[in-house]
Amino acid sequence: MKILVTVKRVPDPDQKIKLTADGRQLDLSGLPCVVNPFDAIAVEEALRIRERSSEAGEIVVLSIGAAECEEQLRTALAMGADRGIRVDTPAAADPWNVAAIVQAVVAREQPGLVLMGKQAVDDDSNQVGQFLAARLNWPQATFASKIEFVDGHAEVNRETDSGIERVRIALPAVITTDLRLNEPRYVSLPGIVRARKKPLEVLSLEALGVALQPRVKLLGVTIPTSSRAGTRLRDVDDLVQRLKELKVI
Repeated sequence: MKILVTVKRVPDPDQKIKLTADGRQLDLSGLPCVVNPFDAIAVEEALRIRERSSEAGEIVVLSIGAAECEEQLRTALAMGADRGIRVDTPAAADPWNVAAIVQAVVAREQPGLVLMGKQAVDDDSNQVGQFLAARLNWPQATFASKIEFVDGHAEVNRETDSGIERVRIALPAVITTDLRLNEPRYVSLPGIVRARKKPLEVLSLEALGVALQPRVKLLGVTIPTSSRAGTRLRDVDDLVQRLKELKVI
C-alpha cells in the first residue's frame, strides 16, 4: 500500500512572530521555517505503519509552494520517506484549492492512504483533510490518536471533546493526525545524507490540470496579547459585590 503524506512549510512556532508594516501578513524575513508539527506526526506514522506491516510500501511526501518548501521535503525524506513531490504554486493557496491540488496528485499517484496533519500551525484552518475526502469521495477519520489496520480496514481512535471515539473505515481513506498519535523521530546524519540522493519531483499546476480558484481573501492578521488587567479585592464580600455589578451573578 502506497502512502501519500502532505508536508507544509510553516514558521517555527518557537520563534517570535512579527507582522509586516501593513499588518496584512506574517513577516517571514529572517524567520526560520520547519515542517508543520502535525505533518511531522503524519510522516512518522507512515514510517511506523510500514515498519509494523508487510503490506505497507512506498511513502511519498508532498508539499505545495515555492522552491523553499524543498527544505521541509528533504527533512521528511531524511526521516525515511522514499520520494518527494513539490507542486509549484506562485502564492499560498486557500484550503479548498490545496485540496484540489492534492486530489490531482492522488489521481496521479493512486495511494491507498493519505495521511495529513489535522491542521497547520500558521493558519489553523483544519479544513484540507475534510475537503480532500469530500472531493475524492473517500472515507475519512480526523484527529487520529491511534491507527490500526484490521481486515483491510483502518480502525482509528479519534480525539473529540467528549473523549475517544473509535471508527472503522474502508481503504483508500484520508486520515488526519493529532498530537497524541506519536512523537516524530529525530533526523539522523545518515538520514540527511541519504535524503540528498532521493528523488524530488517538481510539478506545475498545468501538468496536474489544476486552475486555482481562490475562495478566501485575507483581510488582515493580528497578534493576540496575553496581558490582562487585574484588580486586588479586599475580601469575599467585595468579590461578590463586584460580580453583582458586572451582572455575572
